[in-house]
Amino acid sequence: MSDILLVEDNEMNREMLSRRLVRRGFSVRLAEDGGTSLRRVAEALPDLILMDMTLPDIDGLEVIRKLKEDARTRDVPIVVLTARAMPEDRARAFAAGADEYDVKPVDIDRLLEKMRTLLARRAS
Repeated sequence: MSDILLVEDNEMNREMLSRRLVRRGFSVRLAEDGGTSLRRVAEALPDLILMDMTLPDIDGLEVIRKLKEDARTRDVPIVVLTARAMPEDRARAFAAGADEYDVKPVDIDRLLEKMRTLLARRAS
């Protein structure tokens, strides 16, 4: 069972997506902001992080940069989940260090495919 850290400030989105992931066999931990996400990662390294870009305290892109600069966390795959669908938003996410990018509303099959690809790559 893969451990997923879901970082999402919208409670409804957080609960809906976490339930869907748990039903598909993932263990899901939650964070509602960037600071909490950094604490959760320090407590236990997740297998993959789903990261919202717009967070109330530390911007999701800044959290990604911090994680990718740290030798302990740089190999944890990060999928950006955002309502921002412009090409420049995608480019900013990848420039910050995101491994994958997906837009809301979440298409669960598309997201699961991206997650499985990243988890398989990390396991090999």
